Amino acid sequence: MTAKPAAQSASFFTGASRVFGMSIGEMLWSRRTIFMALVVGSPVLVALVARIVQSAGIAPLRVNGVQVDAVSMFGAMIWILFLSFIVPVLGVFYGTSLIADEVDDKTITYLFTRPVRRGAVIVGKYMAYLVCTTLVVLPSVMIVYFLMVPFGQIPASFVSLVVDLGVLGLGLAAYGALFALVGAALRRPLIVGLVFVFGWEFVTLLLPGYLKRFTLAYYLQPLVPHAMPTGDTVSLLQGAVFRDPPSVGASLAWLVVAIVVSLALAVRVVEQREYVLEQ
Repeated sequence: MTAKPAAQSASFFTGASRVFGMSIGEMLWSRRTIFMALVVGSPVLVALVARIVQSAGIAPLRVNGVQVDAVSMFGAMIWILFLSFIVPVLGVFYGTSLIADEVDDKTITYLFTRPVRRGAVIVGKYMAYLVCTTLVVLPSVMIVYFLMVPFGQIPASFVSLVVDLGVLGLGLAAYGALFALVGAALRRPLIVGLVFVFGWEFVTLLLPGYLKRFTLAYYLQPLVPHAMPTGDTVSLLQGAVFRDPPSVGASLAWLVVAIVVSLALAVRVVEQREYVLEQ
């Protein structure tokens, strides 16, 4: 009685691995790769300019007249550029396209005629997205780190860098899974994704109450090991966003739940929905 479900499970993951191998090459050579390179390259450029300015004896950043140290500047870039902008944007643009691009290009019927389950298709493409974005984003973070942080401060801050890489990888997984579901279920998923990231998440994080618990950013931000540079405006913003933040354990648990549930629902939608191609 257990042989058939085991065989089906093995067949599912075999199909997903085949789709993964086919999709990762397509993603690396797609037009979105140029967009991704520009997005993740911007922090490297900022870090390079900051390093040049610092080498000239000028403080790149001051808050209330006090020079911000290099580790705090790197932490601010993780907070503002990577976790609040780059990770959600890549999740939106790649996650929503996993199925939507196949529909727009009218190749979805050919993809579904392959001898693999429909659900395995989106899981394989999701894994390709995760590998592709991780291999681009995380090296960018490391380049920024070694450009900004002096050699003498690396031993004391290297553990925080490792935590940063893990949090960013988790963020890519969470946003990608959520928007893979959106892309599988809706006809215009990119608009919905952008509204969620730059509308819903931004607004609800600033409002008091429980609405912020329905965002991914609420659970990702407490995991970042860095403190933002101190200042009246920054402190006021942090107080509004991180009033009663969840614990690290609760954040990790809810993010894992979000990934698993989003992927499971995406598989269900893909296997049950009839995709009608526009003429």
